[in-house]
Amino acid sequence: MKTLTGAEIRQKFIEYFKNKGHAHLPSSPLVPYNDPTVLLTTAGMLQFKPIMFGTEKPTHSRVTTYQKCFRTTDLDNVGFTARHHTFFEMLGNFSFGDYYKAEVIPWAWEFLTGVLEIPKEKLYVTVYNDDDEAFGIWQEKAGVPVERISRRGDDTNFWAAGETGPCGPCTEIYYDMGEHLDKGLLPGDDDDVRFLEVWNLVFMEFNRMADGSLEPLPAKNIDTGMGLERITSVVQGKPTNYETDLLQAIIEKVKPLAAEGMENNPRYTTALQVIADHSRASAMLIADGVQPGNEGRGYVLRRIMRRAIRFGHFIGINEPFLYTLLPTIVELYPIYPTLKEKQEQIRESIQIEEERFLRTLGRGVKKLEEALAGLTSLVIPGQVAFELYDTYGFPLELTQEIAQEQGLQVDLPGYKAAMQEQVERARAASRSNLDIGAHVVGFPATEFTGYQELNSSAEILACLESNTHELRRLVLNRTPFYAESGGQVSDHGVILAGAHSFEVVDVQKVGEVFVHVIRGDEFSMLQPQIQVQCQVEQSTRRETMKHHSVTHLMHQALKDVLGDQVKQAGSEVTHLQTRFDFNFNRAMSAEEIQKVEEIVNAQIMLNHAVQTQVLPIEEARKSGAVAMFGEKYGDVVRVIGMGDYSMEFCGGTHVPATGTIGSFKVISEEAISAGVRRITAVAGLAAYRYARQNEDLLKALARELKVPFAEIPGRLSKLQEALRNQDKELKQLKGKMALLQVEELAANFKEHNQAQVLVARVDVPDAEALKQIADALCGRKAQSIVVLGAEVAGKVNLVARVSTTMVQAGVQAGAIIKALGPLVGARGGGKPEFAQAGGGTDPEGLEKLASALHEYLLGAGI
Repeated sequence: MKTLTGAEIRQKFIEYFKNKGHAHLPSSPLVPYNDPTVLLTTAGMLQFKPIMFGTEKPTHSRVTTYQKCFRTTDLDNVGFTARHHTFFEMLGNFSFGDYYKAEVIPWAWEFLTGVLEIPKEKLYVTVYNDDDEAFGIWQEKAGVPVERISRRGDDTNFWAAGETGPCGPCTEIYYDMGEHLDKGLLPGDDDDVRFLEVWNLVFMEFNRMADGSLEPLPAKNIDTGMGLERITSVVQGKPTNYETDLLQAIIEKVKPLAAEGMENNPRYTTALQVIADHSRASAMLIADGVQPGNEGRGYVLRRIMRRAIRFGHFIGINEPFLYTLLPTIVELYPIYPTLKEKQEQIRESIQIEEERFLRTLGRGVKKLEEALAGLTSLVIPGQVAFELYDTYGFPLELTQEIAQEQGLQVDLPGYKAAMQEQVERARAASRSNLDIGAHVVGFPATEFTGYQELNSSAEILACLESNTHELRRLVLNRTPFYAESGGQVSDHGVILAGAHSFEVVDVQKVGEVFVHVIRGDEFSMLQPQIQVQCQVEQSTRRETMKHHSVTHLMHQALKDVLGDQVKQAGSEVTHLQTRFDFNFNRAMSAEEIQKVEEIVNAQIMLNHAVQTQVLPIEEARKSGAVAMFGEKYGDVVRVIGMGDYSMEFCGGTHVPATGTIGSFKVISEEAISAGVRRITAVAGLAAYRYARQNEDLLKALARELKVPFAEIPGRLSKLQEALRNQDKELKQLKGKMALLQVEELAANFKEHNQAQVLVARVDVPDAEALKQIADALCGRKAQSIVVLGAEVAGKVNLVARVSTTMVQAGVQAGAIIKALGPLVGARGGGKPEFAQAGGGTDPEGLEKLASALHEYLLGAGI
């Protein structure tokens, strides 16, 4: 075999298929465009799904790509096995109604054995059970011996995107890793380790319906996928993907960061592989607009980053380090320029998350202490251990170590059960719900007339079932209803069929087919070829247009005020407001927000004509037009210009001139994740209503304060100062009153062997006063043990205070709280000298504290 780098293999693949008449298209982002059925891009064919459905016409009939992919279903195997990854690259070639089996099989064989020079005798293939055509092509055209071709069933050789949607038989190519790994199994068997799958050729010819039946697709398509990491390991003769040049450079950067002697740690290799995979994946996700968060894609990113940090901890890396690997990752992937363009933003996001997680680990320790304090047995429940892992990033091994130190165990079966439940939830969530798409296969593109008109006639093509009995999905040949896309919500309105009216509650776009979600009755009359009248709700559309146009002005104003580093990270435009997310690593000042408002309103008052141009995409880019986040563009794009101030790619609906917007007002600016800010703003009628609402509020406030508008701030300032002084005086008074109990309580110390013990129930205003009384009482005796209980705000609080002498004798306040807390249903912990528990729900347990402490001290030999 040739000696090739991963980058060279990638380039040779693309060049090979370009020479076969394929157009090379760029990788789509890891965040799928306009596809709510999947969280992240998981396969090379995902960007071509509408074409596979027949709902979008292909620009090219032959396409080749290297696609960024991300999968999480086997996350806990990543680093432990030779092949599992989160991020990986998929090499693919696609045919949309062009060539089929007779061409693609010989090409695949030629690329592997001719271009990469893989020995023919090392390759095996599988075909679908009854696919005699593929079997014959492998044997006759490729020359593969019969004994190296095996027939397999649905489990291995029938590919589907999900429970419904495009599917078809496939043929897979395997590389023989060596007879020393032989287990007597066939390629594709679950437990086989000898044969490594390197390339899957899918013959996409069916559409699986909701009832499980198969219907022919409008055209037979080819979808192939070959993992770059896998084929690189084969060509470079490496037993694992992690030893290839695609990941080894990252691993070499991690090794010097590990503590001395860690190479002998059994976790060492696994930790290096986890860190290499997850650091690369994190950089790729952030480059494509994902930021660490607590849900969806943000949660996936946060989870892999924290998993990498934990494995760094296992090999002695206790400081933020992931961000230092970024320059190596950027250098490895010049083919993805957004990594370089956003390098500083990616670095900052990773470093902030690392620092935040180190603090979170501290909270995890506190949470574990609380859990231990509430135990009624010597076993930590598996659900508790899993919550620590899942919520706080607390490794199971660390929980086990702490438990062992205290003579406890972790319920491992319960932990594994909780983990499995989450895995099942993740797998269920990752399955593509292609139901809508499966039902619109074969329909022609919908003609959108909504740029020019809000009322139009149309012909019904189909009325489809929905998930609920009161809704249906209507497909028309033409429509004025805007389908949700590019951040703009869909139009609402009505569709009239004779004397019957159907409310349009949503419009979704599947490829180039518009699917109208309608509510009404008498659905039976909505038959194909029936003529209907479409009426868009004009007031809602009008206000939505104002908010969309003002979003363009605001985007440019943000760049003017904050700098060109501002990049859109998402948006939602409705008739009530616009919500705009952008990359920026600090809160905007009040002055900056005011400046943005002034710029936007100035542009509105200039009443620029809003101009629409349809241009070839390269010409549009050269004109300086800004591409919008999350949009997918074809060879021709729509460009919206507003005077010489703003120019953006956009398929949304807009006002004819900026003056139509009326006015603009920012109502909030906030962080939604690390490095991402969100502005919510209003325009048009919504801006007027917002101003009127605030004016009414000020009038009411002025009446209550009995001052003019201009004096409201001064009056409020004086009232706040008076309240602060009163609160301070009240707190001091309550503290003094609480401490008055000390003298009376001090007379109640009782001797217990060498200790002076006091247990009492007291009345206090807050937990701080309870602590002050305990401190004061403990200071009265050199060998004191003080336990106090109180009801504070409807919850039972406990404190334990132990003098230094008694701590040296082996008494610990934390252990006392752990023993006594369950009596009142409270949880907590602390240090040897002082500990506390809160949130108790059983005040009657306060009466049992004295006897319980007595028994505890006897049991402790005190």
